[in-house]
Amino acid sequence: MSLERVASLSDVPAGEVRVVMCGDRSLALCNVDGALYAIDNICTHDGGPLGEGRLRGDRILCPRHGAAFDARTGRVLTLPAVKSVRSYPVTVDGDDVSVDGEAGQLP
Repeated sequence: MSLERVASLSDVPAGEVRVVMCGDRSLALCNVDGALYAIDNICTHDGGPLGEGRLRGDRILCPRHGAAFDARTGRVLTLPAVKSVRSYPVTVDGDDVSVDGEAGQLP
């Protein structure tokens, strides 16, 4: 496991999403009901920045065409995207939020 600190817990309030860097990976860090999840920040439909989209419950919507992904797993939920994105393990220690950028997996 290769954890990298990417944010402070206070940086990502419940119901919000932030773009963070983990090594050379751009990730969308999502706070779903107080639990943090990290997924790739690139929509599989046309490369839109998921971290700039809206978080609706456990769904993140791409700001370009509205494709929805499960923010917890990266699973694609609606068209126009047809491929899922990778999710990454998140660890919280006090106010430090870390991600294992080498352990991404598809749902």
